[in-house]
Amino acid sequence: MLFFHTEQLRYVVFELKAGKFKPEYTGQLGFYVAVVDDLIKQPQHAPTVGILLCSDKNESVVRYSLSAVNGALAVSSYTYDSLPTKERASLPDADRIAHALDGLASEAERDDTATSPM
Repeated sequence: MLFFHTEQLRYVVFELKAGKFKPEYTGQLGFYVAVVDDLIKQPQHAPTVGILLCSDKNESVVRYSLSAVNGALAVSSYTYDSLPTKERASLPDADRIAHALDGLASEAERDDTATSPM
């Protein structure tokens, strides 16, 4: 997801991962930040920030993964359990989201197959 912070005049790239943090996620997020910097960011904008949200993380793995990164990247964990009951009830659970995403992926594959030249 790409956001623009209007007060700080900077782009913020959010990457959401349903599982535990993996070191390769840092490279993927860095790639997205580099693309935004190259294609969208203007000279008057502050540096782009990348934020990776995972359902779980190991602090040592995150620290080592971010140690060689030049840009502004951050990793945080999230959980539905910390949300208030009312908000948690209004959100779909992880299984429902995964099922919906699987359906979108299958639909995209069918579209690619239907439009590809033979």
